[in-house]
Amino acid sequence: MKIALIAHDGKKADLVSFVLQNLDLFEHSELYTTATTGRHMEQAGLTVNKVLSGPQGGDAQIAAMVATKQLDVVIFFRDPLDKHPHEPDVQMLMRICDVHNIPLATNLAAAKLILKGIKCHQK
Repeated sequence: MKIALIAHDGKKADLVSFVLQNLDLFEHSELYTTATTGRHMEQAGLTVNKVLSGPQGGDAQIAAMVATKQLDVVIFFRDPLDKHPHEPDVQMLMRICDVHNIPLATNLAAAKLILKGIKCHQK
């Protein structure tokens, strides 16, 4: 599986914790992250492929990967209570996931359900 992992600043620790709790799936997947999220993942001992940070175009790079069928899943822990200067890129990424029928989790509950589905499909 090729999985994109993205998180707004207030959610990065939650995403790292989620990945570490589900290493059985993530350690056998190819992981792509935006730059800052990727640094957090690397500090936790994970190997990831980084693109630009979200505000510098990383969300758009991930969207391009979705559009060209280079990703299977996008997990983006969004912080809906904070302002984000790159919100148009975030909205575009979510739209591209819908257009190309790529599963997108924007919170912990949805991410857990997607992983549960992946694990059941692998059996």
